[in-house]
Parts: sequence; structure tokens; C-alpha cells
Amino acid sequence: MSEKGQKSENTSNETKQEFLLEPYVVKNPDEFSKNLARMIEAAGQAASEWLKPREQGTLEETPDPAAELTNTLSKVSEYWLSDPQRALEAQTKLFSGFMGVWSNSIQRLNDSNVPEVIDTSRDKRFADEDWSNQPFFSFLKQTYLVTSQWAENLVTDADLEPHTKHKAEFYVKQVTDALSPSNFMISNPEVFKETIATNGANLVDGMKMLADDIRDGKGELKLRQVDGSKFVVGENLATTPGKVIARSELIELIQYTPTTDKVLKRPLLICPPWINKFYILDLNAEKSFIKWAVDQGHTVFVMAWVNPDERHKDMDWTDYIHDGLFFALDNIQKATGEKNVNAIGYCVGGTLLAAALGYMAQIGDKRIATATFFTTQVDFTHAGDLKVFVDEAQLSKLEEQMKKKGYLEGSKMATAFNMLRAGDMIWPYMVNNYMRGKAPTPFDLLYWNSDATRMACTNHLFYLRNCYHENRLSQGTMRIGGKQIDMSKVTMPVYNLATKEDHIAPALSVFEGSKYFGGDVTYVLGGSGHIAGVVNPPAKNKYQFWTGGKVEGEFSDWFEKAKENTGSWWNHWNTWIRSHDDTEVKARKKHGGSKLKPLCDAPGTFVKVRS
Repeated sequence: MSEKGQKSENTSNETKQEFLLEPYVVKNPDEFSKNLARMIEAAGQAASEWLKPREQGTLEETPDPAAELTNTLSKVSEYWLSDPQRALEAQTKLFSGFMGVWSNSIQRLNDSNVPEVIDTSRDKRFADEDWSNQPFFSFLKQTYLVTSQWAENLVTDADLEPHTKHKAEFYVKQVTDALSPSNFMISNPEVFKETIATNGANLVDGMKMLADDIRDGKGELKLRQVDGSKFVVGENLATTPGKVIARSELIELIQYTPTTDKVLKRPLLICPPWINKFYILDLNAEKSFIKWAVDQGHTVFVMAWVNPDERHKDMDWTDYIHDGLFFALDNIQKATGEKNVNAIGYCVGGTLLAAALGYMAQIGDKRIATATFFTTQVDFTHAGDLKVFVDEAQLSKLEEQMKKKGYLEGSKMATAFNMLRAGDMIWPYMVNNYMRGKAPTPFDLLYWNSDATRMACTNHLFYLRNCYHENRLSQGTMRIGGKQIDMSKVTMPVYNLATKEDHIAPALSVFEGSKYFGGDVTYVLGGSGHIAGVVNPPAKNKYQFWTGGKVEGEFSDWFEKAKENTGSWWNHWNTWIRSHDDTEVKARKKHGGSKLKPLCDAPGTFVKVRS
């Protein structure tokens, strides 16, 4: 190449570099400095809100999660460091990965068409084009990904006790997610450019929001995921017409207003989880399973659980069955004259329903004619990442903590669920809220997710010990009301819905749990996850569902032979219900019938109590 050509190419490269760097250069140093000062002031306010309850002694002491993380990951370190050859091989793999990134980065400086070591086209964290176009950010991203993969492989390849290994996999994922360069202003090109473009005003807004959220959390960060000012339960959420017709210490029983001239003779009772509020099934008219079921001719009753406090601390599953499920069955009979019902249980509400069915089989109670389970676990062998939080040491600490108040704050449970999907439920909001300074948008599903409920002490510990820790329900050793539960004696027809991407009740876990029922089980696999796979109205024509043969053998074999159906499973379920009894009667327009006087309009009072 001639000297003139070489100079031209150098000039072109310099111009290109200046163009790439231009968005990262401060244009107004004076305004930028002022905003940095304002940001520091706001950060000081956030620190003050964090310190205040600690200095006043009003903040409840909680177990340090870092101790559990450190203890678990130290066992991984022990495995690799106990053998010098093994440790050398691990270090060599990491060094080799770094050299690969370095070599790739040098090649990409000369030819931008050279692909990166790890493809990130589907990783939402690195969507900004500068993650690939800018050499610095590309190198940083690739180094992070290589290191993360290496750390995850250390756990995968370690010979550890299964529960320890599961915890280590979970904690390494938490650490690597937290340390992503996308979570820091200086190493996130999108945030960096926005900071320059606004002269740091985004950081000022972010720190003010952080201070507000720590104050709202009374000294702990209450991560804001939604603009909650736009929603009011009973006004634009949970609006299906109905009446509360009975109230116990644990539930309000809602009867919904019919919309058809004729209804199924057999009423429908929904037992939702108490870990969240029931209106996930009644978000709005378009998404509401409750409204849809009413429109299909079901007389729908829903158990709205109380948001527990210290009064409920000693109530266990026997109480929740008697004062919850049985109270509902008794009052449905008073309201309709019908003794037999179709019952639905969702998540932990389904697990309670399954245990209740085992108990009812022991005492000869046959009021539930068919049982439907939405993403419900009966066997907890394959229960997913929530098992990470359940071992004897952690349960003992939790029990000590819960006994002080008689309940677990809803925020603690919400944090645990968010940690299961930290990449979607924590870090994007940390970046958007506190670095970009942008308040979240209104979204009904996320509002429901943030509307946390407390966990009553005895009831919650019974659930964790008997299900997650000791797996007593499927093993036939759980005791309810003095009776030992045997799920093989539950012989009514069962419709068991799992969802393909469920991280709380994995499809495999629901499949294996189906084997413990003593009667005919229709196992159905919906598309999407724990919420979207259930709240999937037919009108949306989203996702799909799989139907197949008997629940036997391996889940993978069942799935391979299953039939894929387009759209929602709702109509399939309704056909199944009617196949067992489609007798119809005149619509029950008088809430509570002749024996019960309505107490208030749906959705009642219990669901409106905030934690």
C-alpha cells in the first residue's frame, strides 16, 4: 500500500473511532458537575434512609443470605483446591478462555465482521449495538461471559452432595447475574450514553427514586417494578361482579353473578394460593379466567384468603382445610343446595387441595367430584430452585425469625420469588430505575406481583417442612387432622395442568406428582410459564398446549408422543369438566340463595389488605 493510501486508511480509522467515541464525551462539563453533586446529595439521602431504622433499632433482624452463599461456594472451592492437578486444569481453562477473548478482540479491531467468541444476539442485557461495535465494551462483555461460563462449569463438574450442588448452581447464577457489566453505569454503554446525553440528570432521578424505595421499604430496598398508582383492586382489577356470601377467620367466600340463563348444576370452587392474591385469575375482563368460567355457565365460587397477621400464627394446614376449604364447601351447599362441586387448586392452593382430598378420602367425605390443578406439585422431588432455600439449617433460622411476629413479611417471599428469575425480575429494574432514572410503567400483572401477602408462621413452616424438605405428601407420611394421607385413595377424575417453562412448579415435577393419585389423571402441558401459561384466554390465541396418553414412564417419552394443540387449554378443560357431568339448571341469580345474606360486593375486603 502506498504511503498516501496508508495515511488515508489511518485517517479513516481515526474518524471512525472519533465517531464511535463521540456519544461518550461530556459536552457540558458545568451542568454535568452540578448533576453529579445533586446525585451525591440524593445518594446521601438514600444512605440516611437505610441507616435510620438501624440506628433506631426498628429494623427486624433477618438471617444473612451472604453467609449461606459463602458457606455453599466454599464447598465448591474445597473440591477444586483439594487436588493440585484439578485446580491447575481449572485455572488453565479460564486462562485459555481469556486468551481466546483477547485474540478475538485483536482480530475484530482489524475486521469488525469477525464474530465474537460468544453469540449474545438473544441476550437482552447486551441489546445495545455498542456492546459489539465498541472494542472496549465488546472485550468487557466477552470476558464476563467467559468467566461466568467457567464459574458455572466449576459447579457442574464438581462432585458434591446433590442439595449442595443445587444450591451452588443457584448461588453462582445469582452472583454472575449480579456482576454483569450491564448492571453498572460505567460499563453499560446504553446507560453511559444516556448519562452523557442528560448531563447526569438520569443519575439524579435514579438516586432520588432509590431513596424513596428504601424509605418505602422501611430501611430495606423495596424494588419498584411497576407504577402502582394506576391500579385499584375492585375498580380496575378484580372487577367481575359478585358478592361475598360468607366469611371465616381465614377466607371470604365470593359467589360470582351468572351471565347465562342456564348453569352447570355442579358449582365450581376455586382454591387459589395464599402466597399471592386470587385476582391473578381476575386481572381484567379480557384476561379473567373467573369471568370466562362464569360465561361458560359455571356457578363460580372463590376462596379469598386473609392476609394473615399475628392472630393467625398458630394455624396450620388442618386449620386452612377446615376454616378454608371445608368452610367454603359448607356454604356452597347452603347457597346452592348442591353437595358436590368441581374444585380447582392453583399452585400451593392446589397442594392444599390435594392434601385435603387425601384427608377427605380417609374420613369418607366425597363432596369434591372432580379436581383440577393449575401448576401444582404433589411430589417435590423435582421441585425446582425454591428447594435451595429449604434445608434444616435455613428452616430453623426462618422459624426463629417468624416466631417473633407470628408471620413472614410479604416482601421476604416476594424477594425469594424474584431471585428465581433475577435476570428478569431484579437487575433490569435496578438499571432502569436507579441508573437510567426511569420510573416503571403501569402493568397489571406486575402490580399483582407486587401486592404481596404475609405468611402465617405455623402454616408456612408446615408447608416448607412437609412438602419441600421432607416430601411427605407423596410419600404418604403427611398427617392432617390426625389422619395419615394416602394419595392413592384420591380416586375422583383429575385434570392436572403443568406449564412448559414453569420455574416454580416444573412440568416434570407436576408429571411425576400425577402418578400418586389413585384415579384417572388427565395431564396437560401448557405453553409459557407459571402465570402466563395459566392466564391464557382463548381469545388471545397465544401459546399452545400438549395432550397425551396416561401418565406413566418418563416425562420425555410422554412429551415426545403428545399432541400439540394451538392456543389456550381453557376450552379443553371446559370440555373435560362437562364430560363428567353436564347437567344444567336455571342460573342462580340470588347470591347466597335463601340461606345466606351477602356481606359485601366482590372482590371483598380481605384481598384489599396490603402488606
